[in-house]
Amino acid sequence: MDIEKLWEKALKKTEIQRARLNKLHTFKATELPYTLLTESSVNIGDTVVRKGTIKVNKPLIIMPHQYPVFEGFNFEEDIHVGDDMLRSFLLMRGISLPSLRYSNKTYSVDLYEDSLKKAIEHYKDILQKKEDIKQGLIVGADDAWKFSLLIYVAAMVSKSASSDIQAFLNKLREEGFHNN
Repeated sequence: MDIEKLWEKALKKTEIQRARLNKLHTFKATELPYTLLTESSVNIGDTVVRKGTIKVNKPLIIMPHQYPVFEGFNFEEDIHVGDDMLRSFLLMRGISLPSLRYSNKTYSVDLYEDSLKKAIEHYKDILQKKEDIKQGLIVGADDAWKFSLLIYVAAMVSKSASSDIQAFLNKLREEGFHNN
């Protein structure tokens, strides 16, 4: 499947069932642990469960002059799309992620032997019982799961933007920079 079809599929299928409660850190790296659920394309009726962490380094609203770097997403290996093409592809669709490093580490891929709907309820229940406010629960398409993760990261960056601006201005004031 080509990148355009995968993107469209991810847009249609991605649902953030439960987002990290806290916003991203302004002046240090933030880890976004996630559980990503997708309908299995191999074992019909079952659910693929990917667990991992995306590390977002220093998500300041003031951006460095480099482009974003995506590590651990393996777009080039899976769909033969390098970082430059991915950045251009996203930019052409109006998606601009801060120029930072996004590192994905998927540490487990398991099979939940039941429907996606039951898997969602099962994992929501687990997170609720653990009172886990950091773990994201995302639903996506099995072959477009990487784009679902990028959509989740974009949502978290967007959620944090206003507090990043305020924190940055406060830091400037503390350091003696004033509006004249």
